[in-house]
Amino acid sequence: MPVSAIRELLKVTEHPEIISFAGGLPAPELFPVAAIAEAHANVLLDDGPAALQYSTSEGWRPLREWIAARMQRRGIAVSAEQVLITSGSQQGIDLVGKVFLDAGDSLVVENPCYLAALQAFSGYEASVIPIESDDAGMRVDLLENALKQSNPKLIYIVSEFGNPKGTTLAGERRHKLVELSARYRIPILEDNPYSELRYGGERSQPLAALDEDGLVVHVSTFSKTLSPGIRLGWLFASDEIFQAVVVAKQAADLHTNTLEQRVAARMLESFDYDGHVADLCKVYGERCSQMLSALERYFPSGIKWTRPDGGLFLWVELPEHLSADDLFADAIAERVAFVPGTSFFARETRSNFMRLNFSNQKPEMIDEGIQRLANVVKRRLI
Repeated sequence: MPVSAIRELLKVTEHPEIISFAGGLPAPELFPVAAIAEAHANVLLDDGPAALQYSTSEGWRPLREWIAARMQRRGIAVSAEQVLITSGSQQGIDLVGKVFLDAGDSLVVENPCYLAALQAFSGYEASVIPIESDDAGMRVDLLENALKQSNPKLIYIVSEFGNPKGTTLAGERRHKLVELSARYRIPILEDNPYSELRYGGERSQPLAALDEDGLVVHVSTFSKTLSPGIRLGWLFASDEIFQAVVVAKQAADLHTNTLEQRVAARMLESFDYDGHVADLCKVYGERCSQMLSALERYFPSGIKWTRPDGGLFLWVELPEHLSADDLFADAIAERVAFVPGTSFFARETRSNFMRLNFSNQKPEMIDEGIQRLANVVKRRLI
C-alpha cells in the first residue's frame, strides 16, 4: 500500500506563508462551530452516559433516518435500515473493497481517479482497470470491452464533481453505466461526497436512483458540509450487500463515534442545513469563479482546465513536455502549492497535470496564488 502523496504534500504546503491549492479542504471559517458546540452541550447534558457508551455497528437510528429521508428527496429508494454510519466516506470505500476484492481480483475505475480510493484498493491487492475520462466523466463507451475481457468484481466512480478533475458523469452515460452493471452483474461503488456543493448546471440523478437491481452501493459524507473533523459518513446498499458490509464494519472498528453521531442528529433537528449548504455553495461558487477567471487572465495560451459546476477542485492540463512534478519545487519557492497529477493515474502515470483546490482560499488569495503559479509555468515554457 503506497503512502498518500497528498498527505505527504500537506506536510510541506500547509505553512502560513504558502498559498495552498493542494489539500481538498473545506473553508474552516464556514464550519458551523456554534451549532456543533451547542449540540455537544445538549447531548452531554441530556444523554451523556448513553452518548459515551458502545453502540450498534449500523449507527444511531435518528441519524440514519435523517440521511434516508434526504436521499429519498434525490429519488433514491432507501430506508433507514439500509443506511450504515461510517467513519467518513473513506471508510465506506474501504469496507466495500474488503467485501468484494480478494488478491488478484480486478476492478474498474475512472482515469484519473481519487487517490485515496486507489490506496484503499491496493491494500486488497486488486488489479485496477482504468477507463479514460473526458469533460463528461468516465468514457462509458469504452467500458463494455473491459467488462467482457476482465470480469471485474467492482466498478468505482465519483459520480459528481469528481476528485481530481471536478467533472460530472453525463446523464446518458449514467443510464448506460447502470445498464452495463445490471447486464454483467457487476456492482458499482458510487462515491458521492460533493453532491450538495453544486454552483451551476442541472442537478444530476444519482446512480443509486437509477438502480433497479440492487447493484449500486452509495457512499457520502458530512465532511464537505458540516466538518471533516467529526468523521461522519454513510453508506447504503441493498440488503444482501448491506449485511456483508456491516460484518466488515464490526471487524474494523465496532461502530462509528457514538457521541458525534448523536450530536449530528441533535443538531440537524433544528439547524438550517439547507440554508447552510446554500451559504457554502455561494462562497465556494464565488471562489471557483475567481480561480477560473484568474487562470484566464494569468496562464499562458495552450493550457487547458476543467470548468466544474460544483465540488472543490479543477484540473489543469499542461503541455506534454512540462512535468507538474518538476514545477512543484519551483512553486513552493514562490510560496504557492498544488498537487501534481501523477498519483491520480491508476496505471501509466502522466506528469503534465495538476489539481487545484479553490474552496480553502479567499478570492484575493486565489488571484495572487494563480498569478504566482502562472509565473512558474511561464518560466518553464521559455
